[in-house]
Amino acid sequence: MSTYHGGSRELQERFGSGPLADRLSEKLSRDTFTDDDKAFVESASFFFLATADAEGRPDCSFKGGPVGFVKIHTPRLLLFPDYDGNGMFRSLGNIRRNPHIGMLFIAMGEKPKRLRVNGRAVLDFDHSTIGEMPGAQLVVQVVPELIFPNCPRYIPNLGTGASSPYEPRAGVAPLEPAWKGFDMFKDVVPPRAR
Repeated sequence: MSTYHGGSRELQERFGSGPLADRLSEKLSRDTFTDDDKAFVESASFFFLATADAEGRPDCSFKGGPVGFVKIHTPRLLLFPDYDGNGMFRSLGNIRRNPHIGMLFIAMGEKPKRLRVNGRAVLDFDHSTIGEMPGAQLVVQVVPELIFPNCPRYIPNLGTGASSPYEPRAGVAPLEPAWKGFDMFKDVVPPRAR
């Protein structure tokens, strides 16, 4: 799966971030879950699910459950249950017409973290694990195509109510995240643009 398309490339060129984007993709993107990915995903009690219908009209929904409700079944297969909801079936209806999805996992505490999972989803009404998922109406199977962490710098600490120290503020020089100074990235970080 291609990481970037023409729209991404146009903006990367405008802001001088193409080399950084390429390096981030080269060093951090993958299509197989790591042990760290598994630990993070399975510790989540929620995630956000992006879908689109056959015409490309988007939808984004919150999916929540007990810690561990999302499972990394194998390094190439993620599973999550669908629970009874409002009966609209917007997300799952979209998956029936367009299997491409995006998932965003976020930890909003002392050590913020984000992980994106883009892939193809299938609805399975008879999956062998459905009995292990109390309340599940069906199981959504996701084959990852692109897994990558995101810089967590703008995530607030919901436990304390504190905003991110990286949040832009008038009259204050922006704080740069440590990763921009890492040896593998610092040579391709563009100058900050307005």
